[in-house]
Amino acid sequence: MKHHIVVLGAGYAGAFAAGNLARRLSPADTEITVVDAEPDFVERMRLHQLAIGQDLAFRRLADVFAGTGVRLRLARVTGVDPERRTVAVTGEDGGGELAYDTLLYALGSSVAHHGVPGVAEYAFDVTGRSSALRLRERLADLGEGGTVLVVGEGLTGIETATEFAESRPDLSIALAARGEPGAWLSPKARRHLCRAFARLGITVHEHTGIEAVEPTRAIAVDGTSIPADVTVWAAGFAVHPIAAASGLEVAATGQIVVDRTMRSVSHPDVYAAGDCAYAIGENGRPLPMSCASAGYTNMQATAAIIARLTDSRIPTIGLKYHGNHISLGRRDAIFQMVDGDARSKSWYLGGRSAAWLKSGVLKGAGWSIAHPTFGLPKRKRRLVTTPDRAGAQVAAA
Repeated sequence: MKHHIVVLGAGYAGAFAAGNLARRLSPADTEITVVDAEPDFVERMRLHQLAIGQDLAFRRLADVFAGTGVRLRLARVTGVDPERRTVAVTGEDGGGELAYDTLLYALGSSVAHHGVPGVAEYAFDVTGRSSALRLRERLADLGEGGTVLVVGEGLTGIETATEFAESRPDLSIALAARGEPGAWLSPKARRHLCRAFARLGITVHEHTGIEAVEPTRAIAVDGTSIPADVTVWAAGFAVHPIAAASGLEVAATGQIVVDRTMRSVSHPDVYAAGDCAYAIGENGRPLPMSCASAGYTNMQATAAIIARLTDSRIPTIGLKYHGNHISLGRRDAIFQMVDGDARSKSWYLGGRSAAWLKSGVLKGAGWSIAHPTFGLPKRKRRLVTTPDRAGAQVAAA
């Protein structure tokens, strides 16, 4: 019987991992199934562009995996039973269960409401294609002078506010920040960010936490009413509670706790990658939820799965966070390098050069997903019949 690998999620982490596994492992011994509710690969880093009305080309997952031997199951994951090694799904075919021998959990994350009243009912977000399209439709209905409030001073909030302001100068765009937007940036980069806000006419409400969202306004913690025909919630990410409900060991965030090889510390048949993995980086801190982290963790998980199934040495993939790359519309950006302790270095790149670099990163990520087996070894490795070595060593970097 073939060893069945099931990959949950076809985002940046899951899609590339599935193609990598298919390229490296012999189909005589393995079968790989990817489960995702979307028929297309969704470039999450560009959903704020979709929301403001820009047209994006989506790649069909069936085309991405064509010729790789990967089976695609268009369905929504509703549960995981790590004791029985099954995944419950529901889809157009009515759903059912998928049995696995090895599971790669890469379901990503969604918007975090933080229990704020009105967010679920009245706010919009850009963490999924359906939610971005819903926001796109609402923004298209806004006439000149319409007010948009983006809540959140992180990367998503900054990119969303600046993209909206550049694309729709007829709207009044505001950003509500619990602290100072870009507080983690170097002083020079922060000044660059402030100049971009001023140039684009964005009103920034610093040190303004939002405690409620209503249909036409948001209420700050101090009672201030901020008018908003549309409120866009970008105040962080949350993982789906499926992992915690399954009995897998999770952190307080709900992320799956993994070892250095991205293997679940409680269930050795389960690996995690991307936002849903609670992985410790080389600086001793949890990796942030980001596309970069998805790349590192999916490569490490894939390498570990292949090594253990073929009884070979597990390589170490670097888990170092290098910096932040923030789009400020289509013609401006900030690239901020960080040190080993995740503190911003004094040097940064800004302006059109940084925008071109960010565009290249986005195109490169999309291309790598569309060609998941490019550049990987062509030799397909056979599985061993001996049990997995519990004491397998991780190779030195």
